[in-house]
Amino acid sequence: MFDTAYLLASLVWGTLGVGFFIYGKRQGEPVPLAGGLLLIGICWVVWNWWILSLISCGLLATMWALRRAGY
Repeated sequence: MFDTAYLLASLVWGTLGVGFFIYGKRQGEPVPLAGGLLLIGICWVVWNWWILSLISCGLLATMWALRRAGY
């Protein structure tokens, strides 16, 4: 059920999610807060490391675009 690639990908994306969540909570910024929660939560839903990485990269790109647009 758990392979090494999934565990490593989950660790990386989950850690980034926790970092964004803490940053968003301390700064009062809704985009990093929500993005961090989504990055943490997606690790519980998706069980394929490749799809997990694609979705996580998409979430990071979306957060970047929203912050760039002024949100």
